[in-house]
Amino acid sequence: MNRRELLELVGSAMALARPLRAQQTAMPVVGFLSIFSPPANPSEIGRGPLPQGLKQTGFVEGQNMSIERRWAEGHYDRLPAMAADLVSRKVDLIVTFGGTPPVLAAKSATFTIPIVSTGLGNPVGAGLVASLARPGGNITGFSNIANELTPKRLELLCDLVPQATVIALLVNPDNAGEQYISFMQEAARAKGVQLPVLKARTEEEIDAAFASLGQPQAGGLVVAADAFFISKSEQLVVASITLCSTGDL
Repeated sequence: MNRRELLELVGSAMALARPLRAQQTAMPVVGFLSIFSPPANPSEIGRGPLPQGLKQTGFVEGQNMSIERRWAEGHYDRLPAMAADLVSRKVDLIVTFGGTPPVLAAKSATFTIPIVSTGLGNPVGAGLVASLARPGGNITGFSNIANELTPKRLELLCDLVPQATVIALLVNPDNAGEQYISFMQEAARAKGVQLPVLKARTEEEIDAAFASLGQPQAGGLVVAADAFFISKSEQLVVASITLCSTGDL
């Protein structure tokens, strides 16, 4: 994803919204919908790439525009209500961050407000756009399509642990699509290993998933990219170390 191009796209969308807002004597408002948590230091929010990028295009938060931020903190079930809230506040633009789920929530909430997305895996496969060349609708942005790279993670792990006959895959069912799992299963068949799929969306389910790794004993674990897993990285590392120390992984 080209960050500069993204910011230019957001700036262009804001520029289109400015004449309408000028007629209404109100500042344009950007809705920001993220699956992640806000920075621990509140002062860092105003120094983020979105406000800094908008500043480069002439929009300064608090002066001639404002940003309504919503942070789901890794809880995918919060996204629909947050998206609906932004729409109810009549924002001029919605910028989503954190993959496909925030965009799906925004799309379900509005068919008219422009949506700029980042980091989409497969917008066509997810039904968000008609095609990459002609997306149509109210959604645009950048995709980091990496279907070819997805199996490489498992292939690399198999090369690191060549004696392993079982490699487990941990996914968040609220985020990982069937296509992602299918790609991983195809890679597992090509490497001649079993691929049990473990699912977790809570801390307790993470513990349960790791507890099941001993039957059958897995030689490795691939953790899918996921905002909730990122927020629980310490728990995942501790659980992995515990399994390795007991010989169950």
